[in-house]
Amino acid sequence: MVMPFYITTPIYYVNARPHLGHAYSTIAADTAKRFHSMKTNDTYFLTGTDEHGDKIVQAAKNENLSPRAYVDKISGLFHDLWPKLNISNNNFIRTTDQSHMNVVSMILQRIFDSGDIYFSEYEGQYCFGCERFYTKLELVDGKCPDHKTEPETIKEANYFFKMSRYQDWLIEHIQKNPDFIRPERYKNEVLAFLREPLEDLCISRPKSRLKWGITLPFDSNFVTYVWFDALLNYVSALGYPDCDLYNKFWPVAQHIVAKDILKPHGIYWPIMLKAAGLPIYQHLNVHGYWNIADSKMSKSIGNVIEPLELKNIYGLDSFRFFLMRDMVFGLDSNFSEEALVQRVNSDLANDLGNLFSRVLAMAHKYFKGVVPEPDPEIEKTSKIGLRMAALDTVAEFDQHMEVFAFHKALASIWHFISKMNKYVDITAPWELAKRKSSQQQLKTVIYNLLEGLRVVSGLVYPVMPGTAATMQKHLGLDPEKQFYKLELLQAWHIILPGNKLPKSITLFPRIDIKKDKAYSMAKSSETAEQLTIKPEITIQDLNKLDLRVGTILKAEPIPRAKKLLKLEVDLGEIRTIISGISEQYSPDDLVGKQVIVVANLKPAKLMGVLSQGMLLAAVDKDISLATLDKPVKPGTKLS
Repeated sequence: MVMPFYITTPIYYVNARPHLGHAYSTIAADTAKRFHSMKTNDTYFLTGTDEHGDKIVQAAKNENLSPRAYVDKISGLFHDLWPKLNISNNNFIRTTDQSHMNVVSMILQRIFDSGDIYFSEYEGQYCFGCERFYTKLELVDGKCPDHKTEPETIKEANYFFKMSRYQDWLIEHIQKNPDFIRPERYKNEVLAFLREPLEDLCISRPKSRLKWGITLPFDSNFVTYVWFDALLNYVSALGYPDCDLYNKFWPVAQHIVAKDILKPHGIYWPIMLKAAGLPIYQHLNVHGYWNIADSKMSKSIGNVIEPLELKNIYGLDSFRFFLMRDMVFGLDSNFSEEALVQRVNSDLANDLGNLFSRVLAMAHKYFKGVVPEPDPEIEKTSKIGLRMAALDTVAEFDQHMEVFAFHKALASIWHFISKMNKYVDITAPWELAKRKSSQQQLKTVIYNLLEGLRVVSGLVYPVMPGTAATMQKHLGLDPEKQFYKLELLQAWHIILPGNKLPKSITLFPRIDIKKDKAYSMAKSSETAEQLTIKPEITIQDLNKLDLRVGTILKAEPIPRAKKLLKLEVDLGEIRTIISGISEQYSPDDLVGKQVIVVANLKPAKLMGVLSQGMLLAAVDKDISLATLDKPVKPGTKLS
């Protein structure tokens, strides 16, 4: 019997915009969910946003917004990003949802009534960046290990959760369930932490200091500590306690988190569940960091990579493939565009793309695009098939995907692709085509290659669903009929002889680094050209321009750039645009102004910043931005 599958990402803290790290966690969860949908339709995938706490109040203050307006804005960025990355989540939860807050109150009251929450005065070292107290043992040279700042000494009365009561139980649970936290290094890290006495957890903040949170059900003068609130989303999103979703999916729950939140998920969360009388989740899957130039990606040091920029330049499936192929789940990985380009050119364009084009071209050349009938006797006697290699690959893929070894699963597919390329060279269809006596052999070879591509199309589905659908369409299959199902990948002779094959396409064009990365932009601040009328164009030429109304949300100068400003522009989606207008417009002049943007201009890098569009302006002795005579909705198309 195939079990249901429930996967969650961390719910992302909305003190900053989504970046590459968020995209990796979410694409990893999406990949896991899609893989399990190859086995069963009973899958559920949750993501969302964490919206309470000190940092949210500070971030909102920095943008002159109320906490509610701020969290609505940033949560919307996460919510709107995931469809653009082909994320197949079933639910998007916000911790400001009333249904979630009701569950938090219910669980808090239950644990309070059981005697596991008490009131006490406490003095400790508090990191506002982490929104938690640290013990001396946790500090590194007296500083927060994540923020590298000295915590402040805070003395206040608060409510505490008796985590220490459950320390021995948690150690025993981890030891009895060795894959409870995986990879193993993180299980060992949690056990090492539990070798020291576990302190009780401060689970409240006085409203005299913080009002933006869920009020404690047993004391209206306090709000809930953000982690005690956030972690409960994993059950509240399933309609706990009475919903069928909860009863079906919570017993098989798996979480994906980055290693920086190992302690809350590996210690706080299972103890909270135990104290509340809820079943414990099945697995905690922990991944490492994406580093930029050997440094952890961080907003504070300005090395954040925005996923939409990469997706828009290199293509969505190429971006997803790179993330899943280049990071060993559990370890840190270094990100660079050069590595991405190399991976796309080598694995996607050269290996898979060339094989796909080559096989489809031969099917059209030798059989006019009609799937040939293989000869079973020739397959049997001359061992000219690919079936056994395909079955071995499916089994290996299945084994690796079950334990989140995505890079190994993809490597197994590419090993099979390599075998198929060698199979072409060994069987030499072009030689078989020259001999009439070899026509049955030729049909069998081409059919086996088409079937091999069908298997590959199913195996790449979890990581590259768009590519899978494209391949299946050009193999004469209907992608809507779920040819990625594992039971079909374990079968052979699925493509029907006589089917008509569409002509091949280029799945992954090679990326010319010199050409595609040497971006250029017209300099709007330069003196206007001599006024000459350009050659006439047709309406079709004009329709190639996608002109849209944008509202400038933020403007700031770029260091060491005399004329450039970095703008955040709302086009229905938030884009970064670099414009050479700083000599005519100050940042304060621009915020709130509506402008006309060339929205489909190829992205360009200026001063190390990727620009995703161009503003229209009149250029004479001065620059005058093109604007509208009355406000309209951002993203409105000009016609």
